[in-house]
Amino acid sequence: MRTLSQTPQLTSLRSPRVSAARRLAKRSFRGKERRFIAEGPQAVREAIGHLIEVYVAPEAMRRHADIVAAARAAGATVFTATDEVVAEVCDTVTPQGIVGICRFLDSPFEEILRARPKLVAVLAHVRDPGNAGTVLRCADAAGADAVVFTDASVDLYNPKAVRASVGSLFHLPVAVGVPVHTAVAGLREAGVRLLAADGAGERDLDSELDEGTMGGPTAWIFGNEAWGLPEETRALADEVVRVPIHGRAESLNLATAAAVCLYASARAQRAAGGCRSVTSGR
Repeated sequence: MRTLSQTPQLTSLRSPRVSAARRLAKRSFRGKERRFIAEGPQAVREAIGHLIEVYVAPEAMRRHADIVAAARAAGATVFTATDEVVAEVCDTVTPQGIVGICRFLDSPFEEILRARPKLVAVLAHVRDPGNAGTVLRCADAAGADAVVFTDASVDLYNPKAVRASVGSLFHLPVAVGVPVHTAVAGLREAGVRLLAADGAGERDLDSELDEGTMGGPTAWIFGNEAWGLPEETRALADEVVRVPIHGRAESLNLATAAAVCLYASARAQRAAGGCRSVTSGR
């Protein structure tokens, strides 16, 4: 096992390697290099198979020795870095002492379709990275087979989206940059029913469940946080469905509504015998 003194060190904020890592905060550089940042021990642990480099402060090196060892075993280069270097690379105000440089990992949309998905989340016009990452996390928790980011949505590799996914980014196939009409056409061709989640929907989620219409393969289309889905996108769906508000709340935020919709589908599919248990392995 390597000691701290035997590990390559990064001590200068002007190091070309540190400068290159810091530039990954910008979408254009992420796209050019096909690399992104995963911050904190949880994200780095989940990213093990996709890591290129790891920068870790001495205290975090001791605290997270298992993560460091796993990263090395997977072929990543580990650097001991000063707290200042880690902070320079990270996007958060209070870094946790460890950060990974990862390869892009999105899947071709055609590959997702070939797998005959049962439950898919389509982020059609989601622009807030925190919401996007949280919806991805909800999809993972509900046992979805894939997530699709359309070309009108935020970048999957935005640092805030990566943090908000809390590692779920590394758990299930995600397609990016797919035009919404292409996503809808491809999923429909694959036998998937398209449901647009919208507060103004004519259909009610409770009614869908009561009528037993949600047991088959389903894709939920989620829209913008502020203005929902545009009419042209709603028109592409098989149904526009609202989450009923039984209390006095004005509305639900995007991530909460997505969690309700995805779990409703997962429950209906389990009851219909058409989908694995949410808590079972893949």
